[in-house]
Amino acid sequence: MLIVDVPRKGSHVPDVRANGIDLSYETTGDPDDPALLLVMGLGAQLIDWPAGFVDGLSARGFHVIRFDNRDAGLSTWFDELGAPDIQAILGGDPSTVPYLLSDLAADTAGLIKELGLERAHVVGASMGGMIAQQLTIDHPDLVASLCSIMSTTGERKVGRATPAAMAALSRPPAATRDEIIAGAMITSRVLGSPAYPADEEETRRRATAKFDRGFHPAGTQRQYAAILASPDRTPGLAAVTVPTLVVHGEADPLIDVSGGRATAAAVPGAELLVIPGMGHDLPQALWPRITDAIVANATR
Repeated sequence: MLIVDVPRKGSHVPDVRANGIDLSYETTGDPDDPALLLVMGLGAQLIDWPAGFVDGLSARGFHVIRFDNRDAGLSTWFDELGAPDIQAILGGDPSTVPYLLSDLAADTAGLIKELGLERAHVVGASMGGMIAQQLTIDHPDLVASLCSIMSTTGERKVGRATPAAMAALSRPPAATRDEIIAGAMITSRVLGSPAYPADEEETRRRATAKFDRGFHPAGTQRQYAAILASPDRTPGLAAVTVPTLVVHGEADPLIDVSGGRATAAAVPGAELLVIPGMGHDLPQALWPRITDAIVANATR
């Protein structure tokens, strides 16, 4: 996803030691307001959450926290674990899997505890939705409400990518900074929302900011291995009791809308919001609608 905003001057971007690693995070809003934790996706950084979207949530009465997952951005990288063998993992050999989504969920739980929070409303996008689901399964006492955006359950028959989306993510590695940013632009066009096309210059600026802040493709491969090797969360989701919202784009080419429908079906009482024309991104035109849904779920 290429929906990056450069951290604003004066924003709070420290590190915290959680689950044995360093996590870089930023807070927005009044600390006395209910905490809302944003969890981003594969290879993404905290700046992948648009500042305007974050400010909109803060304005609705939340203390918003966003952070870099392990192996991304300014949080701890795991290069000493080497590169996973993706083809072997797909073939059923997990010997090179460095960690699982449950480990990223444990990182998130550690962050909540280290920040001194009793509970947090948790919103995850793409892989971040998977982590948020696993967090709610493993640490239900830390989650006040759950929102899973453009994500899936881990059941292999749902949420599958289109050939075009897989091809965009499987291009050979670029050799230069300009090639890497150009490739990110192509990926954004393939994965983006057909009804809400992104501004090309703004997308380029955001892709550049993301590259300059913490480009780390090796970490992305390890995160991808974690997705592939983690078990289906459907049985665990059946025991979730917190208010749950599932948001998915009807035109998502990377994680088909069937993944969102399966997530909502797995959680008792979950609300499902399917948005026509939305792909695998967060178009600015949809921020108010998605924010309204998150607020309604958090106050259920």
